[in-house]
Amino acid sequence: MKTKTKKWSSFLALMLTSSFLVGCDLLDNDTTEPEEDTQNGVVDEDGRVTVSEMRVDVSSGITDAVDVIDDAVVSIINLQRIGDTPWGWYGETETTEEDEENLLQAGTGSGAVYKVDGDTAYVFTNNHVIEGSDAIEVLFKDGTRIEATVIGADVWTDLAVLSIDAEEVSAVAEFGDSENLTVGEPAIAIGSPLGTNFASSVTSGIISAVERTVPVDTNMDGEMDWEMTAIQTDAAINPGNSGGPLVNIAGQVIGINSMKISSSTIEGMGFAIPSNDAVDIINQLEEDGEVVRPLLGVGMVDLSMVSPQQQQAILNLPEDIDGGVVVAEVATGSAAADAGMEANDVIVSFNGVDVQNGIELRQEIYDTEIGQEVEVEFYRDGELQSTTITMRSSEEMI
Repeated sequence: MKTKTKKWSSFLALMLTSSFLVGCDLLDNDTTEPEEDTQNGVVDEDGRVTVSEMRVDVSSGITDAVDVIDDAVVSIINLQRIGDTPWGWYGETETTEEDEENLLQAGTGSGAVYKVDGDTAYVFTNNHVIEGSDAIEVLFKDGTRIEATVIGADVWTDLAVLSIDAEEVSAVAEFGDSENLTVGEPAIAIGSPLGTNFASSVTSGIISAVERTVPVDTNMDGEMDWEMTAIQTDAAINPGNSGGPLVNIAGQVIGINSMKISSSTIEGMGFAIPSNDAVDIINQLEEDGEVVRPLLGVGMVDLSMVSPQQQQAILNLPEDIDGGVVVAEVATGSAAADAGMEANDVIVSFNGVDVQNGIELRQEIYDTEIGQEVEVEFYRDGELQSTTITMRSSEEMI
């Protein structure tokens, strides 16, 4: 489906009405070109104020960078089926023509075309932009709107890859090196803040910090369960900018905008996934449709969530242990089960690194490789023990 949309935004109409009473001397009738009046600026032959014909060179590093990438930036439209009940859609899993009529816009975000391969082009965006969608559409700067297919998405890194028909693609974004960023260098965010009415909006600022650790609630249960390493910027990032590029002065993508800290007392704290991290995940999503990570195969509870009384009565922990992860359950056929781990074991070290909570343990797990042997230290019934675990993926669980 390809349509050309030409829509004037009714969201914001600015009507400026001004009335000027200008007193000036009559000019010589022979004067045909506007000239400058020392009191009234530029006036025409009838003595009326007019617009100066002077042309100002406004080109800069920022305008040049925007010119490089602007046509590659797109809006991402999340469409969802609307059923007859307040709980959503029930019924068939295949999309019919009748279903398509029930698809309504549930949210919008941003993205950019980063690759063209034959008749197919690939677009990056955030996982949370396309999450829950029944269909996805991509809106280009010129108003062209086409269907997109989700190739893969990853909740932990908040990245997703879409494919579209390459026929409408006129520009492709280039990734820059996020390892060589300098705090204070220019940073430019391009996207669709507050929706497609403001598509291709450009904001600029600087790189405020690199390698920030930002806690993330991936399943929206109110508990932080992941920490993202991010680029911090003061370039304005608003809802709808998610998934769009953060660009350096050369017009290269150095980050993918993902989140901001929002409060009436906080300004200019936006965060982007570094390009070097994103490229690895994007390649995996494009090739495999998912990111296959090693799994330990246990349910986790932070030790800090267990009362001191239960730590003593149930876990029999020494009093000087103030951090760790309690094994709530062990999955059958998992790496942890094969290594002999049991419920109520308290993991305090993984692969030689002390862990204080589930976030730290999960990050250490994901830093290992499938097939790697890892030493795990844990307390069982008050005694410090260790075991060697051979990491495996979920597909390898028996």
